[in-house]
Amino acid sequence: MSDKTYNVLFLCTGNSARSVMAEAILNRDLSGKFRAFSAGSHPKGHIDPTVATLLRKTNYPTDGLRSKSWDEFAQPGAPELDFVFTVCDNAAGEVCPVWPGQPMTAHWGVPDPVGFLGTEVEKAAYTAEIMRMLNNRIGIFTALPIRSLDRLSLQKRLDAIGNTTV
Repeated sequence: MSDKTYNVLFLCTGNSARSVMAEAILNRDLSGKFRAFSAGSHPKGHIDPTVATLLRKTNYPTDGLRSKSWDEFAQPGAPELDFVFTVCDNAAGEVCPVWPGQPMTAHWGVPDPVGFLGTEVEKAAYTAEIMRMLNNRIGIFTALPIRSLDRLSLQKRLDAIGNTTV
């Protein structure tokens, strides 16, 4: 059995909240099986402050997290991607670059905490709920027997994760 580390890219339009949370969640997995990245089609250039605070408070890794363009991952020398997941509906509808390595893709849309209107306490609670959703989906993903599934079966499972109400 291979000791391959799978490279996973999470995409969202602004790359300031959902995709960044997903990157931090998957990078917290210490099995060595996954390496996560995040990017956006129109990056905001900063991490949402509520997201940054939540990640720090819940002891998720934040070193190296930044809002960046998905173009970085389509350039020569970029990590060869095994999986690309969109976590917002806007990014799912956009024409993505051609990713090196022909990764498997799926849409795992969750609501946008950045657009939430309410008090700081309400926004923090809403952001935590989005993080819980992402954590559950990523947990299902990391439990998949990736090496033993054929490509079609794996694609069906990846798509089903995006339809999971968690």
